[in-house]
Order: sequence, then C-alpha cells, then structure tokens
Amino acid sequence: MRPPLLPSGLRALCSHWHDGPEAVEAGVGPDAGAYLLAVWLPETVPLPPALCQPERDHIAGGWLVYAGSARGPGGLRARLRRHMRRDKGCRWHVDWLTTAPGARVWAAAVPAGDECALACAVRGLPGATTPVPGFGSSDCRTCPSHLIRLPEDVALAARDGPGGSPL
Repeated sequence: MRPPLLPSGLRALCSHWHDGPEAVEAGVGPDAGAYLLAVWLPETVPLPPALCQPERDHIAGGWLVYAGSARGPGGLRARLRRHMRRDKGCRWHVDWLTTAPGARVWAAAVPAGDECALACAVRGLPGATTPVPGFGSSDCRTCPSHLIRLPEDVALAARDGPGGSPL
C-alpha cells in the first residue's frame, strides 16, 4: 500500500517538513530545539516493552505524531538524521515506530522550540488523541504523552486536498 500524504493540519503547524535523511542533512541546522515526527504506519506494531501493559501491547497503524527535543551535540540535524535512519537500535520509544515495517516518516525542526508546546499544538488538532500515555514523555511532568494519534479522516482529507506532498 502506498503511504498517504502528510496531513494538512501538520503542514499548518510547521511549514518545512523533511522526508528522508538527505532532506534533513540539507535542510536542518545543528541548532538545539524541538521537532515533530509524523509517522504513518500501515499496520499494527508492538509497543516498546517498557510501555506494555496486559491490556495494551501494540499500537494500531495510521497517523502518529511524536514531539521530541534535541539539545545535545549536533542538535536537531543529528537527532533527526538518526530518527530518519531505519538501521538503528531501539534506544527511544519512538524508534519502535520509525523502524516498523512499512513506516513512512516526516520530520519538522523547530530551532529553540519546546517539545511540550509542540505536543500541545498537535493535541489541539481536530480528533487528536493520546494513544499511549507516557510515550516519549517519561521525563515530562506536564504532558500525558508526546505521542499523538490523528484520526484517519484527517489523513483522507490531506490525500484529497491540494499540496499534499511532503516538503
């Protein structure tokens, strides 16, 4: 199945999205800041073991958005380049999504941005929900999760609307 186009609600939040390591290398600087990863999963994938519970050991396919930060050496460029690679170990929760079979990933960098503010903005999109409490936010005291699910109708509207290709 061909992956859908980036939902318009995400394009409205961040104007520059990158859809591969080469695009990140060319378009993202080494600044510290925050970022969004838009992940389209064609099917259900297992959750990281630390987040599994008896009633929840997987996450359904569809559109997921992760908010993160990059404050270390290499900043946003280094972190996003890593997230866009498929050949990596699963160090962070989001790695379980970005390495899933058939996953399609887009990244948007926000130099000097705040990951909690980005997560809040994505949660404000129509129909957005928190699929896994605590996902990617184990060090955060304010957010229920840094992973947000977008409803399928958002993705369908983006496919049918103008300008749907990732930037």
